[in-house]
Amino acid sequence: MAASGGSPSPTTSSATSASSLATLALTPSSSNPPPSWWESVNKARSAIISLSSILPGSASVTVASLADSDRPATSLLSSSAAYGSVSLSLSSSPVSGSGSDPICHWLYDTYISSDPDLRLIVLSFLPLISSLYFSRLPSPSSPLSGFEAVILAIYSSEVKSRGGKPLLVSVPDLSLPSLYHTPPKPAPAVSNPRSPRSPTKPKLTLPPAPSVSVLSAPLEPQIAVKSTKRASILAACFEAYYYKISLMPSCSKVDLCEIIATWAGQFCPCRRELDEDQHDVDPLLSSPSSSSSIEVRRLGEEPDTSALPFDDVSKEIGALQIREGDQHCSGGEDNGLGTGRGTSTRSKAGSRVPLPWELLQPLLRILGHCLLGPLNSDEVKDAASVAVRCVYARASHELMPQAILASRSLIQLDKSARDAARAMVTTGGQQSSTAGSSVTTPTKQKLQEVIMGSK
Repeated sequence: MAASGGSPSPTTSSATSASSLATLALTPSSSNPPPSWWESVNKARSAIISLSSILPGSASVTVASLADSDRPATSLLSSSAAYGSVSLSLSSSPVSGSGSDPICHWLYDTYISSDPDLRLIVLSFLPLISSLYFSRLPSPSSPLSGFEAVILAIYSSEVKSRGGKPLLVSVPDLSLPSLYHTPPKPAPAVSNPRSPRSPTKPKLTLPPAPSVSVLSAPLEPQIAVKSTKRASILAACFEAYYYKISLMPSCSKVDLCEIIATWAGQFCPCRRELDEDQHDVDPLLSSPSSSSSIEVRRLGEEPDTSALPFDDVSKEIGALQIREGDQHCSGGEDNGLGTGRGTSTRSKAGSRVPLPWELLQPLLRILGHCLLGPLNSDEVKDAASVAVRCVYARASHELMPQAILASRSLIQLDKSARDAARAMVTTGGQQSSTAGSSVTTPTKQKLQEVIMGSK
């Protein structure tokens, strides 16, 4: 998978191919000036025709027809049919993810080009690539060099754009009044009549400087996806995805939300503990074998076993143990999270992955956009709602305070937004019914008209 588009020699191993691809990704090809409009259109048409030659059957014709549009790159990005065809080919091809995979070749060559519209197309497939990559990690014989080359190309571009600097966030002092409040009046000057000196002036105190926190540490160039650097590399890639998330298609956002829910792997009833009507939204909680026989106790309170026989005591203690094969808390239930589009390529149900805080940060920001973005569809918001609750359950089980606070805040914001939308729909229905009744209700005649009629 070279930058010039040539295929590697058959004697080259997959590890050497990934290293050479990563070295090519570090070359400053993206520093070239952006192409002109006509050159950008020609590049996009050539890329689309090249992609259509890779795809089989009717998918090739569907993708090739997008090259005739005025903005071919945007048409390919927004085409759900093209996205589904590429997803199906990546997940079902026998050479998928290897160094000889033609789609990985196309994704790599497209991303190292200087056209920003073509880069968006590659970023839209980042959730799919990362999902397939994680699902094949447990198998040593699975081909991964093609996926790693695309991931390293995105990571290397992010390294160049940051220029070796960290991402910082400044948090103001919450004890001070904000800009939207009236500042407090200064204390009046106090004068001493017995002293000939001038009245004393209050001392001016400088406001404390805002605290600066490191959102993301400086990135180091990498030539391979090592196990110790995998989380940071993927986190930087998802940061690049988050920067362009407003331009991403809905199908990519839905897939990413479902992938995050699968990575969290916590489809247990505790993910709904912040919802009021749990039995209405989660069928698992309404089953008689799940939570109807569980007694709710305060945190740290032990069951009273003084008046129970030995068998009942052993049952009580066994109920408090965490079982590996529990169908409600093991994270192995798929729970119907498939997309229904026939192109869902998420990893196997229950395939949880390590989620350190450095990887969860960009994922939670992406979920926040999917939950609260005003232009997102209901499908995106529903998928993000399920995903953030799975992340909350995973963080609660693993006692991750940052993830608990962040996911809990997103759940509360999601509930507030849904309550406001529900209230708006209810109010709108009442107003429309009132307006309809006012049209059909006969109005009373004015008093003057009645008097004139009587004369």
